[in-house]
Amino acid sequence: MEIMSLSRTHSKIFIGLATFFFVSCSGSLKLPKPADTSTSITGSEFYKQAVSYNWKERDSLFLESFQKGSVPDFFYRFERISISYQDSTGEKHQIQFYCSPDYLLIGTAEDWARVPVTPMAAEIIARQLNCILPTPKMVDHIYRQAKVKLEPVPMYAYRDSTITMWQHHLIIEGQRKNRQGLIAGIKKDLVQAPEQAYKGKTDRVAIYGWHRLNGSPIQPLYTGHINWYVDYSHGARLIYKRIRVDGKWMDVDELKRNPLLKNALID
Repeated sequence: MEIMSLSRTHSKIFIGLATFFFVSCSGSLKLPKPADTSTSITGSEFYKQAVSYNWKERDSLFLESFQKGSVPDFFYRFERISISYQDSTGEKHQIQFYCSPDYLLIGTAEDWARVPVTPMAAEIIARQLNCILPTPKMVDHIYRQAKVKLEPVPMYAYRDSTITMWQHHLIIEGQRKNRQGLIAGIKKDLVQAPEQAYKGKTDRVAIYGWHRLNGSPIQPLYTGHINWYVDYSHGARLIYKRIRVDGKWMDVDELKRNPLLKNALID
């Protein structure tokens, strides 16, 4: 099934859901989970089914599974990232945005797995949850405030194969050792990039990050891959579009248009 037809087929599940959210006492933001859980697939089942799939088939299975609710509840509890920003007039602002605790994944609470996807698939899910992909600045802030930081594990053979994606997930889980909380340092992020970074090309994926334990990213901002290319090292983390600026809620698009605030989170 084609990616876009899947979006149309299942988008009704998400209509209106992300308009409502709950901010807990701990500061996390809880997004509503889709109500349709008539079918469920575990992380290991996903990879068994997708083992010989190409990128389009894998994206389609991911979208179908995600949109039917095959996602553990913890993914919908977005973590707060707080920063201080001084604008060009010297005024200081307190800004908070909310990010998914991990990268896009499929499965149940007992059996789930991270799934690298194309930016096309990631943006379908992001739009339906009233989210965006992060900017490199956001990725840096997330890494600094992550509770679980892991050393990157590069792999070199069959980088874009489904089997390598599964193996990399298992390696990360071996490193994590059941530690809980916002995790970082495990993937290169699919990101938003300034227009000039694409050098006039409209069919590219932007990636950035994969921070080492010393805080420096392995991957500088890069837009050289065609947008359907995805390998084991790619991950899509979601950012909720509603942010707080000095205690007041604001849409991230408003921040982009604000001449004093636009550089706080946007590259």
